[in-house]
Amino acid sequence: MERKVKFFYETGMLMRTPRSGFQFLGAGAQSVAEHTYRMLNIAFVLNRLVAEPADELHLLKLVLFHDLPEARTGDLNYENQKYVRVDEEKLFREMEDELPYGAEIVAYAREYEERKTRAAQIAYDADQLEFLVTVKEELDKGNPLAADWLPPAVARLKSAAAQQLARDILATRSDEWWFHSKNDAHWVNRGRAET
Repeated sequence: MERKVKFFYETGMLMRTPRSGFQFLGAGAQSVAEHTYRMLNIAFVLNRLVAEPADELHLLKLVLFHDLPEARTGDLNYENQKYVRVDEEKLFREMEDELPYGAEIVAYAREYEERKTRAAQIAYDADQLEFLVTVKEELDKGNPLAADWLPPAVARLKSAAAQQLARDILATRSDEWWFHSKNDAHWVNRGRAET
């Protein structure tokens, strides 16, 4: 039981592990756990849009564990990755030994990194789409640097369904889901019924 409880604490580290790219964007913040949560939702939707969907449960487990190693390594942004290398074999070996169900969890992380299976390819697109949504939110808030970050994110997308979602993301304001009828009575009367 102790290994299982330690695992819960380790996964909690992802709530306190920042996504490091925001240092370069100059604004915004997101934890690895926040990224993973929205990525799970995107993968759920994307899998229903692609021409050849993956097994849904397998895909969602793959997404759930894809960044778990970052609880131990931190999130290395693209600039860091030019100079810093993670000893993945040591990392995965120790995770297998120390985590409950370690071999299964590491298998998902490895599958994601290798990107050879259909599930891993969909998960990769979901990862890039989550990044795109996050950067689009920054653009909508007025961060001028965010515009430069969008084309490379779109260029990394592999599936036609992900590319279409990217076009829709870029065409939709990030507050549109809740603030779509700015002139209706609800907003004019601050939610009170008209009298």
